[in-house]
Amino acid sequence: MDKVFGALNDPSRRLLLDTLFVEDGQTLGELCAHLPEMTRFGVMNHLRVLETGGLITTRRQGRSKFHYLNPVPIRLVHDRWISKYTEPRVGAIADLVAEFAGGSPMSKPVYVYQAYIAAEPKKVWKAITDPDYTVRYFYGTRVESDWTAGSSLRYLGADGSVVADGEVIAVDPPHRLEYTFTPRWDPDLEAEGAAREVWLVEDANGASLLTVEMYDVPVDSKIFADFSSGFPYIVSGLKSVLETGQSLPPPA
Repeated sequence: MDKVFGALNDPSRRLLLDTLFVEDGQTLGELCAHLPEMTRFGVMNHLRVLETGGLITTRRQGRSKFHYLNPVPIRLVHDRWISKYTEPRVGAIADLVAEFAGGSPMSKPVYVYQAYIAAEPKKVWKAITDPDYTVRYFYGTRVESDWTAGSSLRYLGADGSVVADGEVIAVDPPHRLEYTFTPRWDPDLEAEGAAREVWLVEDANGASLLTVEMYDVPVDSKIFADFSSGFPYIVSGLKSVLETGQSLPPPA
């Protein structure tokens, strides 16, 4: 909390966060353009403070380093200092970055979400791939796949209908899963086609670092808006199931 408050206690750093809120995944050069009066080294220092506070995450692609807004610490501040006086909410996850090689060639992710989960990687992997777990946090759907590269996967509703489907691209248990994901619950979303998702799990002293990345969709698309708002609920639900044994209540 101290690092979060310290990182927010500067107008330039708040401007950088606002800039990433408007357009996520910017390089250092792009961010420097928003602070023309500041040296490149000064902007780098501000970004380092924000990353230390968990307010941004970074990902390298070739020689470029992209910066992403991580809203989780601000949500934690909200839950601790604001929501208990107004509208208590369920769900609190912390930020850490995980990167793995393999799978298809990585383009720049359009969305990145992280979670720090008090469970070992094998248990997190089981929660991602086992239908008895997904039904408890993935909007009531049961996942179905043999989890080999090139195989199909489906998320089935309670009535057996296909809610979403896709193809497994790469698997490295219990660390990395990459697949395409086509939503079938909304004709408009279905018409926009498939997104590509990468789920990364890394050991963290007996706990796990979980990173979810989304690729291959325009940031102004309906599917981007739907998925980027849905990932926090899904990941928070997975975290809650593993840490407390309880599912989150259905989203409003």
